[in-house]
Amino acid sequence: MVPRMVRAGLVPLSRLAFRPDVEGREHVPRTGAVIFAVNHISALDSFLVPLVSPRPVSFLAKEEYFTGSRMLRAGMLAIDAIPVPRGAHRAAQQALESALEVLRDGRAFGIHPEGTRSRDGRLYRGRTGVAWLALASGAPVVPVGVIGTDKVQPVGAPFPRPGKVTVRFGQPLHFSPGTSTAARARREATDDIMDAIAKLSDQDRAPGYNELSTGD
Repeated sequence: MVPRMVRAGLVPLSRLAFRPDVEGREHVPRTGAVIFAVNHISALDSFLVPLVSPRPVSFLAKEEYFTGSRMLRAGMLAIDAIPVPRGAHRAAQQALESALEVLRDGRAFGIHPEGTRSRDGRLYRGRTGVAWLALASGAPVVPVGVIGTDKVQPVGAPFPRPGKVTVRFGQPLHFSPGTSTAARARREATDDIMDAIAKLSDQDRAPGYNELSTGD
């Protein structure tokens, strides 16, 4: 009950503070499993997308967010965030398992294929976890381009400030293993997803992975 009340307050508050232009809502399947693949330029991205999406979507969030203040915990629950522990291999594996469970339940899951926030505004090469999820679940991937959140909440800023943002939902992408090896199928699917995100976000492309840790 409390998370619903918090969400009911967050939605109009986000509209007032960020004046979001939302494009392509008609591309989002209203039922069934779906993966939202989103560029990552601000900590605000995974909070904003669930508030403007036409259906609930779960993102991963640091476990600490659920053990801090009651207000922060309520906010996490309001946007259907999924707690995951910090760590290396085990945390990554647990994150994918949690995401797959969401999809098998016929729900929507959001992921940032770049892995961490871009400090320079460029779109980095996607990591193949998003394709693994798509191929393992059979869920379509909706590419999402977020614009302006890096101005509203730059890297290092503890809180967002009022500003203007845009969220663009692209047409769903469907993938199947085909005749390629599993690794090649994941790589090709991920590259296709990042190409679609780039068209929506209007970002310059970076040639490699974003290796910088920003605390996400």
